[in-house]
Amino acid sequence: MIQEFVSSWHLFQHSYLAGWLIAILLSLIGVLVVARNQIFLGAAVSQASTLGIALAIWLGESLLPSALSELTGATLAPAMAVVFSVAAAILTTGRGEEGQETPEAVTGWVFLLSASGAILIVSHSPIGLDEVQRLLSSSIIGATAPDVWVLGGLAALTALFFGLFHQRLLLFSLDPAMAAAVGLNLAFWGLASSAWLGLAVGLSIRVSGMLYTFGCLVLPALIAKNLCREVRTMFLLSPVIALGTGIFGFILAHRFDFPPAQMTVALLNLFLCLTWIFRRYR
Repeated sequence: MIQEFVSSWHLFQHSYLAGWLIAILLSLIGVLVVARNQIFLGAAVSQASTLGIALAIWLGESLLPSALSELTGATLAPAMAVVFSVAAAILTTGRGEEGQETPEAVTGWVFLLSASGAILIVSHSPIGLDEVQRLLSSSIIGATAPDVWVLGGLAALTALFFGLFHQRLLLFSLDPAMAAAVGLNLAFWGLASSAWLGLAVGLSIRVSGMLYTFGCLVLPALIAKNLCREVRTMFLLSPVIALGTGIFGFILAHRFDFPPAQMTVALLNLFLCLTWIFRRYR
């Protein structure tokens, strides 16, 4: 089984590497999402990124000359995905002050608006509708070498940032009141973490689709939460779980001819159920 997978490396190496890098990148950021109880935020940001790609496709087909339409697929679509995901992450960062909508309400609004808007925008475009459906269903096949380099660089920067500032991130995520008392700028850290989440999701979703992106963002961190007693340890275990499951899932998917993204997410869900049982009887 492993030999068969290795034999396909020269054909799908970029897809494999991109999928594993996305798993590492998002599983690190997912620890903060889970620690702050903002799991649904990942789905809303992913859906907003899809809306950005749908809008880029519509602009390319409707407003730009045919000579520039291909540019939207290579440049405008990734840019719009990042812009919309960052904007959605920042928009849902509010603290729900009296008289304002809660962050949960805004997150739900962003998700529903993006989900309906993405389909409506491309509903009369067969190509655009196929692309949005591909993003919603997740297909990693088709990643390129530049995708690998960009995702690898972002994953390395994320790991470096977390390594340097993990104490501040933990304090900000777990005890905002204490963080403010010791002088941390909560507004800055909230904005920075939301913008980084949006950037990571926006770059990932165009390559891997919504299901795989959202799954890698929250499932490894939830599994690590059931196995670890400290959030600090989750930063180490979560990417290990994501990468290990990604490799195993891709090998199984190749052996039995299943989509690799769906296989990996299904395995992560299975492992999460097992850790729930483990935690219950530990």
